[in-house]
Amino acid sequence: MATVYAAATSTSMAATTAVMLPRLPTTTTARCSAVPNLPARSFSTSVKQVSESKRSSLFRIKASEDASSAADPNELFTDLKEKWDALENKSTVIIYGGGGVVAIWLSSILIGAINSVPLLPKIMELVGLGYTGWFVYRYLLFKSSRKELATDIESIKKKIAGTE
Repeated sequence: MATVYAAATSTSMAATTAVMLPRLPTTTTARCSAVPNLPARSFSTSVKQVSESKRSSLFRIKASEDASSAADPNELFTDLKEKWDALENKSTVIIYGGGGVVAIWLSSILIGAINSVPLLPKIMELVGLGYTGWFVYRYLLFKSSRKELATDIESIKKKIAGTE
């Protein structure tokens, strides 16, 4: 229970201030905590004080220089320019790209509208959880179904690449 102390200000100010202070126990109790008390950390130590041998044993990271993994920005732009120049129907690519941007924009608006309905987001989460469970059971749980999924993915890749 809190004790209320009221203090009147001087005669020039006609306001009254009320302060609520918690009642402190009169006996001292041992404080129990799940977090152990750690020693105070000294901030005066620096990284330079760590010995070189200890530092090298802790951090053994080697960077290898591989010509195939290094991406040159000029090479990337020239490759993209060559691919763009090789396209015959550039207007179709621009229309599909613009359509993709518009589709992403509209879907974000739709998701925002669904999130504003009070109960619908939780229902959609349950639907997503159910579908995820079904997908795991149908395609990922057993070895034969994983192979089936892999062949389906490969056939879709071939259809997209146009090799099928």
